[in-house]
Amino acid sequence: MLLEALYHVPRDKWAYAYDPRTIHLRVRTKKNDVDTVVAMTGDKYDWDSTYFEITMEKAASDEMFDFWEASVLPKYKRLTYAFRVTAGTESIYMLDSGIYHDCPAPTGGYYEFPYIHEIDVFKVPNWAKDAVFYQILPERFANGDAENDPEGTQPWGGQPKTDNFFGGDLKGVLDHLDDLVDLGINAIYFTPLFTSPSNHKYDIVDYKQVDPHFGDNALLKEVVEACHEKGIRVMLDAVFNHCSELFPPFQDVLKNGEKSKYADWFHINQFPARVENGIATYDTFGFFGNMPKFNTANSEVKQYLLDVAEYWIKEIKLDGWRLDVANEVDHHFWRDFRKVVKNANPEAYIVGEVWSDSLSWLVGDQFDSVMNYPFADKVLEFFNGGMDGATFSNRMSSLLMRYPQQTNEVVFNMLCSHDTPRLLTRVGGDKRKLKLSVVFLFTYMGTPCIFYGDEVGITGGGDPDCRKCMIWDPKKQDRELYDFYKMLINLRKTHKALREGRFRFLKADLGNPCIIYERADDSIHFTIWMNNTDQKQTLSHPMVTTDWRDALTNEKVMPVNGTMNVTLDPFGYRILFRNISK
Repeated sequence: MLLEALYHVPRDKWAYAYDPRTIHLRVRTKKNDVDTVVAMTGDKYDWDSTYFEITMEKAASDEMFDFWEASVLPKYKRLTYAFRVTAGTESIYMLDSGIYHDCPAPTGGYYEFPYIHEIDVFKVPNWAKDAVFYQILPERFANGDAENDPEGTQPWGGQPKTDNFFGGDLKGVLDHLDDLVDLGINAIYFTPLFTSPSNHKYDIVDYKQVDPHFGDNALLKEVVEACHEKGIRVMLDAVFNHCSELFPPFQDVLKNGEKSKYADWFHINQFPARVENGIATYDTFGFFGNMPKFNTANSEVKQYLLDVAEYWIKEIKLDGWRLDVANEVDHHFWRDFRKVVKNANPEAYIVGEVWSDSLSWLVGDQFDSVMNYPFADKVLEFFNGGMDGATFSNRMSSLLMRYPQQTNEVVFNMLCSHDTPRLLTRVGGDKRKLKLSVVFLFTYMGTPCIFYGDEVGITGGGDPDCRKCMIWDPKKQDRELYDFYKMLINLRKTHKALREGRFRFLKADLGNPCIIYERADDSIHFTIWMNNTDQKQTLSHPMVTTDWRDALTNEKVMPVNGTMNVTLDPFGYRILFRNISK
């Protein structure tokens, strides 16, 4: 065994309370290096009568490591434990105090989980596990009220630019809620709605007023009430890293300089605050001088923004916040933000915009979830032919091992957004590849999100081209693609196993881009078969049971001599299921 590859620490994603009675343990070993890992567990005060062993499951593997996992229900909410790792005839023992060839007497030097305090358990909103989100850029979704159109509004459906307007508003959303219900949507993520000079509204002037081009506060409240009546949750965008240069406190700084009472609300590096040769003398979002960065460590700034977060939850019964540029705001702020938001609505869903490994925000004191851009990148690289099945399995399994299970169950998965090219464009216009990607999205762990219009075939490159107007003329929509999305959404919503069940790759080989994976719980077992090639393929996998059916047609599908053989068209897929006898 390569002892240097062994890893476990009694915290974070390696040892955590999943619920008030259950502790999850994980261990890392070199890939294909050990046969078994056994968790040796008991109570430190009564080891002999509480001792029990759990053989850990190999839950995932990446290019270099295997990850082993076990779920433990300690008798007294506390746990003392060690690991016995075996390869062939050799066994070693992993303890907090080190690695040993002979098992030290318990419990000195063993790992400890001192006590499951319910207040410390990382709780995520249960409804987010069942949610299918739909991201709406309000300016481009639907123009329901021409009276509030900005000056110079262009005809609907024109070429989007960084600074043009098409008149989309909240009345347009209200008019089309039944369309979202028909699709199967039960949650909406709105990009910013508050007063702002831009079409995207990420440079906010007034955080407590709906932009008049969209409507007013009363209309937003009406929209949210209508959504709730139709079973749709609503999440708004919180832009708390920066504001607009027209934000009144920043205007005061521009006018009064160091004497402004708001001088410490921002990160001013040199007075007067100005932009010279394209670079501001104050910190900004990126290098955009029109978006000065807040000093969220300032107590007045913090209170102002926390009041905003609480105000909208109470005012419109908001269900969640998506946090823009979340990784550039200090952790102290987000810890207080979580307390304020969860106190106002314990079931509020908090999603941070972080584009990389986000564990430091996902240990229970800040976010519930993050926008899972690494998911989108890996999925689209795979279905665009950029890697084989083994590499894809390794990389997706590595993603699953980044976070505790409760986060994996609600991590915000999408295949594109307002910040990326459109999905159909990202797969080279090939609907077959799009469908494989969407099947994976809806049969994978986490909370799926659709960017408005992807379901009817909207294309587009990077910003601003991805922010095209929604197509409402049925003759111009891809209705076959719409029906496909609707079918997949319904399948996911119908079966809990596709939302919370175990995920595991069954077949993912070197040099072969075809994959088979499963989702399963105690009631139902799904297997998903994918041909990620441009040639017809027959995939095979051992299966003893003979009660499999096609999940989309209910047709019986029988193995032959203990092997299931599934023939798939180029870039084809099939979803099979069987009910598990109790």
